[in-house]
Amino acid sequence: MRTLLMVSLLISPLCMAGQIYKWVDAQGVTHFDAQPPQGQASTTVVTPSAPASKSTLPARSNVIGDQQAIDKSVKEQVADQQAQLKVFCEQARTNLAQLQNNPRLREDVGGEMRRLTDQQRKERTSEAQKQIAENCQ
Repeated sequence: MRTLLMVSLLISPLCMAGQIYKWVDAQGVTHFDAQPPQGQASTTVVTPSAPASKSTLPARSNVIGDQQAIDKSVKEQVADQQAQLKVFCEQARTNLAQLQNNPRLREDVGGEMRRLTDQQRKERTSEAQKQIAENCQ
């Protein structure tokens, strides 16, 4: 039994290289063989083809180059976002300092300067603190 298994394993690659024929005999039994039957109709079984040659596969260096370009683009986007966040945080801290240290703040409303009430200052101070806590380290 072991010898039969070893022989069939050794022969199996050879069988895959050639044509395989399929036919059904008079008793309804399906047969497969490397030789077509004499005097009986048969069909050719489609066998898997050999793996694609290296020339049809994408070059590994192209894939790596594409990935490096994507990585570079993502890193640039992250750096840009971090720079924008830094500017936002600096401005938010400056605004918070103004709100906390200057009781006579004014704002431009429709071209007219109006002084902030104490309630407005407190609301804007708490809003600035919340923004800094959420976005700035």
